[in-house]
Amino acid sequence: MPEVKVVLVHPQNEGNIGAIARAMMNFGLRELHLVAPECEVGVEARRRAMHADKIINSAKVHDTLDDALEGSDMVVGTSGVKTSNEKKYPRVAVTPREFAEKAKDFDGAVALLFGQEDFGLDAEAVNRCDMLVSIPTSSEYPIMNVSHAASVIFYELFLDGAEVWRSRNAGKMDIELLVKQFQSLLKETGYPAHKREKTTVMFRRIVGRAVISKWEYHTTMGVLKQAMRKAQPETKKKKKSAKKP
Repeated sequence: MPEVKVVLVHPQNEGNIGAIARAMMNFGLRELHLVAPECEVGVEARRRAMHADKIINSAKVHDTLDDALEGSDMVVGTSGVKTSNEKKYPRVAVTPREFAEKAKDFDGAVALLFGQEDFGLDAEAVNRCDMLVSIPTSSEYPIMNVSHAASVIFYELFLDGAEVWRSRNAGKMDIELLVKQFQSLLKETGYPAHKREKTTVMFRRIVGRAVISKWEYHTTMGVLKQAMRKAQPETKKKKKSAKKP
């Protein structure tokens, strides 16, 4: 089974923390992280956790999301807000089944993020994600309780045979270098500044959904670097021309 850690960002209800811990135990997950919880983790959490109280006891509490994500190779966010509008790319999501299918080929550390019960993950956290997962629900009442949503996603991961997830994939550091190279290329080629952030998020999601291998990473990086080398002479010419009286 891959290393999957469940990260609850600013949880507000200790009962939900306990229920999520119980679902984790049901589906073979053990590592729980809490980012600046807005509630205590006490009797109610342990009551809801039932025999999964050891997950509660070993949960790690962090002041920031950065701390919780340390060591993660893939960051996956969850959201009840979904869209099919490609222009709103940060909110384009895959289903839990699609996520499980893609993740089975990944052998790194996965951080699975769940947001606050009332507002979910904020925009900053969403933009940090390599992939976004959303559960298809009825339009009459689309938003699920966070512990119920977690159970659905855990089930899909477990059902897809987590124990056979094996491959040599690009790690989180590789992906970050790839994203930075892409950002540099956007700047070097004069891509509109006001579009760069959303376009970078789009690129990150494409790479995240693809779960690229080491070979694919090196090939893509090589293409981006070659594009940078081709773009730089043109950029220098334009700068020199601009300096002439």
